[in-house]
Amino acid sequence: MLTKIDPKTIQDNVFSTIGSDWLLITAGTKERCNTMTASWGGLGVLWGRNVATVYIRPQRYTYEFVEQSDCFTISVFDESWRDALNLCGTKSGRDVDKIKECGFTVVEGEGGAPYFEQARLVLVCRKLYWQDMDPDHFLDLEIDSRFYAQKDYHRVYVGEIVEAYKRG
Repeated sequence: MLTKIDPKTIQDNVFSTIGSDWLLITAGTKERCNTMTASWGGLGVLWGRNVATVYIRPQRYTYEFVEQSDCFTISVFDESWRDALNLCGTKSGRDVDKIKECGFTVVEGEGGAPYFEQARLVLVCRKLYWQDMDPDHFLDLEIDSRFYAQKDYHRVYVGEIVEAYKRG
């Protein structure tokens, strides 16, 4: 069962949680949402608020849902869900009902933001800011050639963490 917590009490190492454990970024409504796996992001304080930063390429189906929503969620799972997370990172919601395939139960957070009951940690984020990455601003040119051969630069979203839930 997920319990509402103060985001300041989160003890996770954000480097391993984001970079190794992976996240699901989800947006839409309980009835119609999409989710995607992410291993890039950040947590911190900006403008005096607890925030999460996520990066989404425009060709991802979830991009459309984040664009149309006031909120997005970040769900973190334990290792037993690795196969489901892999499916969410390799299949498009345009082609497959990933949520059904993974056996996830959709729950609503602040503003109707969808997240998954099976997660061990959930952050509900209200969008504050977005910006498209600009290749002219890369100081290390290897970033552009290594990560953007298709020139499909991420859109950066900063969201205020308005709710947090933890299993246990």
